[in-house]
Parts: sequence; structure tokens; C-alpha cells
Amino acid sequence: MKKIDLNCDMGESFGAWTMGDDAAIMPYVTSANIACGFHAGDAHTMRRTMQLALQQGVKPGAHPGLDDIRGFGRRPFALTPAQAYDLIVVQVGALAAVARSQGGRLYHVKAHGALYNMSANHAELAAAIAQAVLDVDSQLTLFALAGSKQAEIARGLGLNVMQEVFADRSYQDDGTLMPRNQPGALIEDVETSVAQALTMVREGYVITQSGKKVTIEADTLCLHGDGVHALEFARQIHAVFEKEGLLMAL
Repeated sequence: MKKIDLNCDMGESFGAWTMGDDAAIMPYVTSANIACGFHAGDAHTMRRTMQLALQQGVKPGAHPGLDDIRGFGRRPFALTPAQAYDLIVVQVGALAAVARSQGGRLYHVKAHGALYNMSANHAELAAAIAQAVLDVDSQLTLFALAGSKQAEIARGLGLNVMQEVFADRSYQDDGTLMPRNQPGALIEDVETSVAQALTMVREGYVITQSGKKVTIEADTLCLHGDGVHALEFARQIHAVFEKEGLLMAL
């Protein structure tokens, strides 16, 4: 039976500003994508979130984003492959050092926000990001949008890839995520979110916002930690997947 990893974007607080409730959500996930200080997070938050993940037995990974803390890394802008490479190397390298300082190691890398979406089907950006991950640590796994060009390119370069799907986001007919500024992009009903997650994992498809059935391969399921219903979503999805025997062991 297919087993699924549950991942969550974490460590996105910085200074006196708080984003999400990492301590409450951590028990319900198996992987934590920790912000690296560019789109969110700071040195103290990186270390604290790393400690929390290691204490809970959750696999820590790097969540590098655009250098845009004011826009939370969700505003796309022109970026060369060389610039993308440098962003990944610096951020993943920094968090890898934090992990080592706490007696742990990184397991994966997942780009954040606009960088994630921009690289999903942009061949040169996808290749630059994959190469950066390989150059930092070839044992790392890349989380990439299921069915994307990035997943294909990364695998072609010899990088281990886990295809990612989303419980709380609507899909477009080409298999990409509905932009956040579009109506219905965010799924805010827990039952709808759980149903979509189960269909993607067990049945291998997702129903898009237009009603089209799109084939999808799910290795890891994202639970956004910054949503209003994040903790409730995490609890419900974890409980259902555990009951169904679909949850990957820690």
C-alpha cells in the first residue's frame, strides 16, 4: 500500500513577528520544511525549529525562497539560473550548518512560494536549483510539484525526487496550482481538503477547479503551516491517513 509523507512549511517567524504554530503542528507531520531567512525566518528561528523537529523525530529540510521578506517570497520577479543557484546554495548550506550544530542533518529541499512555482516548468531554473542541491549534498531529496518539469529534470540529473501534492490548494487543468489571487485557490473546508488528499494518494488523480480529472503521483503531501485552519487540517489529515494505513512512518 502506498505510504505518504506529510510535510509542512515551518520556521517562518522572524524577530517579533509570528507565523503559524510550529510546536502544535509538528506532532502531525513527518517532514518539516524550514525557512532559511530570505523569504521568512531568522537565525534564531532556524535553530529553534530545527531543535523542535529533531526532538519530535520529524525529518528536517530546507525551504529556500526568493530574497523578498516583505512579500513573503510570493511575488515573482525576473531571476537568472545563476541567481537561483546561488539562492539555493546559500540557504541550504546555512540550514545544513544549523542541523549539524544540533546533532542532526538535512533530508530534503523544497523551494518556497514564487520560486517553487517559477521553477516548476521553467527548465533552466529547474536545472539550476537541482544542480545547487546536488552540489551542496547529493544525498538530499528534492520536493517538486507532482508532474512538473522540475521533477523530471532533477531526476535526470541524478537527484532523488519526491513528487509533492497539496491538500489545501486547488489545481488547474495543466496540473499546476491555482494562483493564490484567484477565487477558490485556497481550500478552507477541512472535509474537502481531506477528501482531495485521499483521492490523490489512493486513486492517483485530482479533480481540477474546472472539473477535469488529472492524473497525479503523490509521494509527499503539503500542509501549509500559515493557514487559518492549519492545525485543524493537520490533525484531521494525520488521523485519517493513520487510520487508513497510508502514513509514512517517522
